[in-house]
Amino acid sequence: MNILFIADPLASFKIYKDTTFAMMREAQKRGYQIFACELHHLVWQSGQAVNAQVQQVHLTGKQDVWFEMQGAHADRALHSFDAVVMRKDPPFDSEYFYATHLLEQAEREGAKVFNKPSALRNHPEKLAILEFAQFISPTLVTRDTQAVRAFHAVHRDIILKPLDGMGGMGIFRVKDDALNLGAIIETLNRDGAETVMVQKFLPAIAQGDKRVLVIGGKVVPFSLARIPQGGEVRGNLAAGGKGVAQAISVRDQEIADAIGPVLAQRGLLLIGLDVIGDSLTEINVTSPTCFQEIFDQTGCDVAALFMDALESAAA
Repeated sequence: MNILFIADPLASFKIYKDTTFAMMREAQKRGYQIFACELHHLVWQSGQAVNAQVQQVHLTGKQDVWFEMQGAHADRALHSFDAVVMRKDPPFDSEYFYATHLLEQAEREGAKVFNKPSALRNHPEKLAILEFAQFISPTLVTRDTQAVRAFHAVHRDIILKPLDGMGGMGIFRVKDDALNLGAIIETLNRDGAETVMVQKFLPAIAQGDKRVLVIGGKVVPFSLARIPQGGEVRGNLAAGGKGVAQAISVRDQEIADAIGPVLAQRGLLLIGLDVIGDSLTEINVTSPTCFQEIFDQTGCDVAALFMDALESAAA
């Protein structure tokens, strides 16, 4: 197979934990040719197919200089690859949105893109949980300041977060005393200009914000509980959380079995469900992570499971 990875600059990867790197390593292990590009390398011109300026990548096996580019940049049509793996990290901004349209055009020309571009657009990571409300905690999505205050008056201890955040960015907790609630609302909703999500605080965060991976509609048998450290309310690894792998619980399995096959049918080959206690809090579709942490602690080769699914989907 020839696989194109659309990702952030390779030099920015922290390979000891990067999931895209784990995918690349597994692909090279199987003898596949690996190529890489960034969003700004995508081009369409009338009379031509969607193409990208790509470079072939060889993984060296070293920790410092971990990749080598083989040959110069070359323009290639996306449909000339056996699979295109979209792994650009959030934010899901206008440029990401436009890229999904270019990738959808590439699909019409015969390219096989994972995750499916239209599915990426249709499942924003915060709002995708609304479809599966039976699994979520009390949640409010609004621009209205008074609606947020009323929600706090009922639930007394809440979490507020922007819809376009990642890695725990912009998450606030407001306890019973409502300290700084007004200032936090103003910061997040920009005086009513932007929508925010508000959720009841879940004390089970002390046991971790679990990342449950689902590949091809099937749950990976281990999750990664990201446990807040040092008085933090956020368990995200990017916010200093400690990752502890653990077997999938009965509740995790129930949630994954209900959501995984539905989203797989829509073209989402890989998703990451965030679960706190018994409640679903987010559905990650852009570039779900935690492959390496789960493998390092359990021996469960998530990258191999993903590559098996990619081979099957691209066949």
